[in-house]
Amino acid sequence: MAGEDDKWEFYKDKKEEHRWRRRASNGNIVGASTEGYTGKGSCTANAERHGYNGNPKSLGGGDSWEFYKDKKGEHRWRRRATNKEIVGASSEGYSSSGACKANAERNGHTG
Repeated sequence: MAGEDDKWEFYKDKKEEHRWRRRASNGNIVGASTEGYTGKGSCTANAERHGYNGNPKSLGGGDSWEFYKDKKGEHRWRRRATNKEIVGASSEGYSSSGACKANAERNGHTG
């Protein structure tokens, strides 16, 4: 299954806020937090929403997913919580909608 060998990294950014990123076995970043968090627990919860530890609390079940083309014509996705806040987004543009959707699925999209 895609993503089972991914490595999760947790770190503090320049503002000393907590962030996460997900790397594929080839080292490419395939997911990342869209914002910094003041608390490590909030950062971990956002990572879980995107599959970290198998999403043990089933976070994000009511989230909506948007698929679109950016200004360069590349395919991207973003994920919104029920309060309409963006809680995830593709970390790069994709040349095909299929590759974009595969990345979204790796980050929790179920269809």
